[in-house]
Amino acid sequence: MDLMKRRSGGRPAGPHALLIGVLALGTTLLGGPAVASPAPTLHELASAQGRYFGSATDNSELSDAAYTAVLGSEFGQITPGNSMKWDTTEPVRGRFDFTKGDVITDFAREHGQSVRGHTLVWHSQLPSWVGALPQAEVEPAMVDHITEEATHYRGEVTAWDVVNEPFNEDGTFRSSPFHDAMGSDYIATALRAAHAADPEAKLYLNDYNIEGLGAKSDAMYALVSELLDEGVPLDGVGMQAHLAVQYGFPYEMRANMQRFADLGLDVAVTELDVRMQLPADTAKLATQSTYYQRVVEACLAVRRCVGVTVWDWTDKYSWVPSTFPGQGAANLYDESLLPKPALAAVRTALGEEDDGGGSGGTTLKALYRNNDSAVRDNQIKPGLQLVNTGGAAVSLQDVTVRYWFTGENGASTYSTWCDWSPLGCSTVTSRVAGSDPAAAGADHFLEVGFRSGSLAPGASTGEIQLRLNKTDWSNFDESDDYSRTGATSYADATKIAVYVDGELAWGVEP
Repeated sequence: MDLMKRRSGGRPAGPHALLIGVLALGTTLLGGPAVASPAPTLHELASAQGRYFGSATDNSELSDAAYTAVLGSEFGQITPGNSMKWDTTEPVRGRFDFTKGDVITDFAREHGQSVRGHTLVWHSQLPSWVGALPQAEVEPAMVDHITEEATHYRGEVTAWDVVNEPFNEDGTFRSSPFHDAMGSDYIATALRAAHAADPEAKLYLNDYNIEGLGAKSDAMYALVSELLDEGVPLDGVGMQAHLAVQYGFPYEMRANMQRFADLGLDVAVTELDVRMQLPADTAKLATQSTYYQRVVEACLAVRRCVGVTVWDWTDKYSWVPSTFPGQGAANLYDESLLPKPALAAVRTALGEEDDGGGSGGTTLKALYRNNDSAVRDNQIKPGLQLVNTGGAAVSLQDVTVRYWFTGENGASTYSTWCDWSPLGCSTVTSRVAGSDPAAAGADHFLEVGFRSGSLAPGASTGEIQLRLNKTDWSNFDESDDYSRTGATSYADATKIAVYVDGELAWGVEP
């Protein structure tokens, strides 16, 4: 049994989800509509390599619909950031509360994802009562806690970070209530208790700064070798991989992974992010992309590296700024949930192939927000963004976008405006034309183009606020318009078409 769980047939990876990957150029078959084929998600790319690709999450984030659409579609594994830690699950000795953790496992079950439990024993985020225990009481309290939690999540959690961060930077054991009471034996005791509570779960030791060769990873290697010699149940080592562009890439990461694998252990990258000193710039983002790519490549090169988990996928919910003042921009997507260059680098590392389609094989997608909640008034106000999720820059002069609507009665001539765009509205062109042939909800379309500009890999045009009306200012009825949705935040818009050099690059035509 391993951590990887492929999508169930009921879990769509389709283009309705928000910001979940790229679309390759579509084709028209048997005279039907031209449909852009959805590219695989990160997890699907990883699954094809025999790995998983996951993300951490936290309960407070699950109320963000745009966020959860990506979390539930793009990733095949999730790790709860805080809701399974001791201060949450047993705040008072003997009183257990798994409510928050259950929300995470419920979400994972609904989306066909596996769950990594984090964490059973850690020196941090302990309720005060643990540190106040007499030393003779620490072991039974620890065993009781592990037994209750691992039993509760039996069958829901496929792997546990049983002991988290046992070492100091120099490779000595970290002081904690557990080590102070039991010495290093607490680790074996914890592993045995976890195995007794859930014999099917994979059991890991997890730490940071053990990704490359060095004193700390040497200490972990010596510890796990001793545990295996003693027959202690242990399945793997988790390498957190909280990296930073201002520091060097971990020395000999692949070789370090391999030596643990050679012991018969699995290896997992459990908390990957790559922070930087703010503000971000092109050079820092390029280094970040390289680091992400090298981590994924190292995992793929070691057969027993089972997968990669990013420590949340968007800068919007990153832990970095509050922990490292002045640093941030650590994740694959920015604070607006838009992809960064690092995402394309990861997809490349996972084996995504360029489709060779329009504009040098670049891939674009359209995001849409409804800027006018009134269904029946005299204006239509779509908000649009284009995102380049390919590996090459695309000239915006080669790009057009179509938004379909119905004209209803009244004038057959139209006025169009760009109200605002970070590109400058003087760069944006717009016109209304009749559809030929007309289709349900689509007898006209708004066509948007660009006089100049280039969109780099991972870049977005930013919001383009558009508006159109009939020249007699008569009303529309948008209730049946083909391209309209009620989305009030930006979402992938598959009924808005994007063309590169006249070829459909995104969306479904009516």
